[in-house]
Amino acid sequence: MNPSPVISPIISIADIVDAARVIAPAAVRTPLLENAALNDRVGRRVLLKFEGAQHTGSFKFRGAYNRLARLDAHERAAGVVAWSSGNHAQGVAAAARLLGIPATIVMPADAPAIKLANTRALGAEIVTYDRHTESREEIATALSQSRGATLVPSFDDPYIIAGQGTAGLEILEQAAQVDATVGQILVCCGGGGLTAGIATAAKARSPGTSIYTVEPAGFDDTARSLVSGVRETVSPDARSICDALMAPSPGALTFPINQALLSGGLVVSDDQVRDAMRFAFSALKLVVEPGGAVALAAMLASLAPPCDGASVVILSGSNVDPVAYAAIIGDIAA
Repeated sequence: MNPSPVISPIISIADIVDAARVIAPAAVRTPLLENAALNDRVGRRVLLKFEGAQHTGSFKFRGAYNRLARLDAHERAAGVVAWSSGNHAQGVAAAARLLGIPATIVMPADAPAIKLANTRALGAEIVTYDRHTESREEIATALSQSRGATLVPSFDDPYIIAGQGTAGLEILEQAAQVDATVGQILVCCGGGGLTAGIATAAKARSPGTSIYTVEPAGFDDTARSLVSGVRETVSPDARSICDALMAPSPGALTFPINQALLSGGLVVSDDQVRDAMRFAFSALKLVVEPGGAVALAAMLASLAPPCDGASVVILSGSNVDPVAYAAIIGDIAA
């Protein structure tokens, strides 16, 4: 089928193809997996895009490397500043180390210890904040301005979105290799960068494919925004185990793309996420963090609409706190 016309003024399929070229020497082409136990349980063919196999354990390395690789020599010397609950932090830190760029990351003080430790181990400076009372964007912006450093948003940047979209290109190529037509893709969603990138790639190459966001209850701002037509916000009282998906609202750049391309938004509970993590461990033999398990949770809970062709589920990350993970997985025996 011929590619569809350009449907977003923000990024195009050409931008994603170029991002794939840029990140190819550094990024992992993550596997697209199929599991008989999962297919039997949900009664349909499911393909799993396991981004936990990417550098730093999540898809975030894709966009981070694509963004940082575009900096000129002066910008690289001045360094970069980013904000993140952990996965973007590690992606930026890893890309910065590979490219020889100083990196400072603004992270919540209550981020999983493993994410804080891994980010430090990659050589980044960490500035912590209280996610419930302080603005990470304001802190990071002030730091970048005072240092003359480049600000690297976690999702609202064309290069970041295009970099994440390379996962979408891989999905379609890998699905074709196993004689699968992709009927729908379920994407874990925080600020919407991964969704926007994958949707742009998928709709350009396979216009009939439906794209759905999956979010944790209380942080379903994209699902609500798709219904209302405006960017909704998260209540300051909202809480979830899905620390990677706590963006306060859809992005100014990502939402128009998702609004134009998505078929809808799905919402899962923390208990459904825990069930998905246990299933991933016991049946799939994969470690998946809470935010990375929401799309699988939606599939296991029969929330995904029926479709022609295979359903693709994004497992977006594997960076889970060991103590929290042990508590969740320990319930399998019970």
